[in-house]
Amino acid sequence: MSAGRNADVRELQIPLQHCSPSLAALSLAQRPWPSDPDAGFLPQHGGFWDHFIATPEPKYCCEACRLVLCNPRQTECGHRFCETCISEQLSKPNPVCPADMEPLFKDKIFRDVCCHREIMALRVYCRSEKNGCKEQMSLHQVMDHLNVCPYFEVPCPLGKCKEKMMRKDIPEHLSWKCKHRETTCEFCMHKMAMTELQKHKETVCPSFPVACPNHCTFPSILRSELTSHQHVCPKAHVTCSFIRFGCNFKGLNQDMRDHESSFASEHLRLMATRNATLEAKVEDVKGELLERYKVLPGLSSRLSETESQYEEMRENNRQLEQKLTTMQNLMSSHSEKLLEMELELRSLRTIREEVETLRGTVESIRSRVATLEGGRGGAIPATHTLGSLETQLSRQDDMLSVHEIRLADMDLRFQVLETASFNGTLIWKIRDYKRRKQEAVASKTLSLYSQPFYTGYFGYKMCARVYLNGDGMGKGTHLSLFFVVMRGEYDALLLWPFKQKVTLMLMDQGQARKHLGDAFKPDPNSSSFRRPTAEMNIASGCPLFVAQTVLENGTYIKDDTIFIKVTVDTSDLPDP
Repeated sequence: MSAGRNADVRELQIPLQHCSPSLAALSLAQRPWPSDPDAGFLPQHGGFWDHFIATPEPKYCCEACRLVLCNPRQTECGHRFCETCISEQLSKPNPVCPADMEPLFKDKIFRDVCCHREIMALRVYCRSEKNGCKEQMSLHQVMDHLNVCPYFEVPCPLGKCKEKMMRKDIPEHLSWKCKHRETTCEFCMHKMAMTELQKHKETVCPSFPVACPNHCTFPSILRSELTSHQHVCPKAHVTCSFIRFGCNFKGLNQDMRDHESSFASEHLRLMATRNATLEAKVEDVKGELLERYKVLPGLSSRLSETESQYEEMRENNRQLEQKLTTMQNLMSSHSEKLLEMELELRSLRTIREEVETLRGTVESIRSRVATLEGGRGGAIPATHTLGSLETQLSRQDDMLSVHEIRLADMDLRFQVLETASFNGTLIWKIRDYKRRKQEAVASKTLSLYSQPFYTGYFGYKMCARVYLNGDGMGKGTHLSLFFVVMRGEYDALLLWPFKQKVTLMLMDQGQARKHLGDAFKPDPNSSSFRRPTAEMNIASGCPLFVAQTVLENGTYIKDDTIFIKVTVDTSDLPDP
C-alpha cells in the first residue's frame, strides 16, 4: 500500500519517545503536519514521525535516524534502516553499519517485507490530533482517513483564496468569511466574486445610480440611462442642429430653444444657400452623366472588339494544342531515329572490332614474311603477297577512318539530343574537376562550353561557358561563369534582341542545399544579346561568380564533380 504513494514531497512526522528521546519533548501543538493529504504519505527522508498509540519496539526503529522504519532494508549484519537512510550510508566512501561498524555491501542488503507489513499494522493517532481529532487507525489507513477527516486543514476550494481551514469549517468559510465567495450585486443582480463587487459598482454596473457629470438638478441617474440623459440635460453642452448648414452656435441645452427661435431666419438663409449649392452640383452631375452616356457607344464597340479578340485567342489556343500534338509525334519519331542510330552504332562497333582483328592478322603475317625474307634471301612471291596484304590493309584503314568519323559525329549528335533541354533550364555536370582546373591553370584549356539548351522546341539556342581558374578580374581567385546566345535554326522567327531574365547557379551537393546564384536582365544594347551572325555571340556573365576558396572548401564539389544550373525565364516569352 505504501509503495504506491508519492514519495517526492517531504512528509512532516511526530517523533517517537523511545526511538528519539531528543524529539519526544515536542508538544502536540508543535508537531507540524502537511496541509494536503495528497502531498505524500511516505517521508522524503528518514522514518515515520507519526504519534503511535503504543511505543514501537526497538526492532522497528532505524539504526540511523532512530525513527520508525520507512520501507525497511536489512543489512547482512542483521540491522534495519530506512530506505533513504541506507542509501545515504552507501553513498559514503567505504560505508559501514553505524550499529556495529561492519562494512556494508549494496548487493547484500535486501528489503524486509515482513517488518514493513508489521509496521504498517501499528496503531497511530490521526495527524490532525492537534486540531481535535481523536480517531485511531493503523499506519496504512492514515491516508484514507485524512481524505475524509473533518479536522484536517485544507485550502479554500475556490482556488484564488489562500486561506486554510479545517474541512468541517469549509461551509462557514464559503458562506461569509471568504473574500472570494460568490455574491450578487443588489442593483443589477449580476453574480460575481466579493472582491470584484465594489469595482463593479463604481465602473460598469448599469443599474448603479450616478450623479450627472454636468451637475444638473437631477439627483441621481442610472448609469445605463446616462447617455440618453445627455440629450435632455439642461446643463449639457450642445451644438446647433443646423451646424451642417453653417451655423456655429455652441452652448448649454437650456439656451438652445432661445437660439433656434431667434435665429430661425438665419437658419432658413443658410438652408437656401446650401440648397442652391446642391442644385448646382446636381447640374454638374447631369452634365457628367451626359458626357459618359456619349462614351457608351465607343465602349460597346470596344466590348465587341474584345469578344472578337477572345474568339481569336481561343482559335490560337486550339492551334497551339495541335502544334503540341505535332511536337509529341515529332518527339516519337526522334525516339525511333535515336533507336536506329543506336543500332547503327552497334554495327559500326562490330566492324571496328573486325578491322582490329584484321589488323592483328596483318601484323602477324608481316612478322612471318619478315622471318621468311630473312631465311630465304627475299623471295619474290613473298614480296608480292606482302604488297597485296598492305594494299588491303590500307583500304581497310581508309574505311575504318570513315566509319570512325561517322561514329564520332553520331556520338556527338546523340549526346546533344540526349542532354538537350527545351524548357529554358540547363543542368551542367562537370566531371574531373581537379584535372580540368589544373589544365586551366596551365593555360591548356582556359574555358569549357556546355551542351546547348533551348527555351522551346523552336526557341532560342543557348549554352554556358565556365572558366575554372577565372577570367578577367577573377583570374586565379574565382570561378567565372558566362551565358552565351548561339545561332539557332529558328532565329528568324524570334524577337531580338534577347530580353529574357537569366539566373546562374552553382549547386550545393550537401544536405544544406545552400546554392550560390546570381541573376541579370540582358542589356538590349549589348551585342551579346543581338541575333547571332556567327556560331555564337560574345559571352556575358559574372567574372567574380564564386571565390575558389568557397567553392573548394564547401560541399559544392563531390566525387570530383560540380553541377552548374542556368535558368532562362520563359514565362513572358511569346510563341514564334
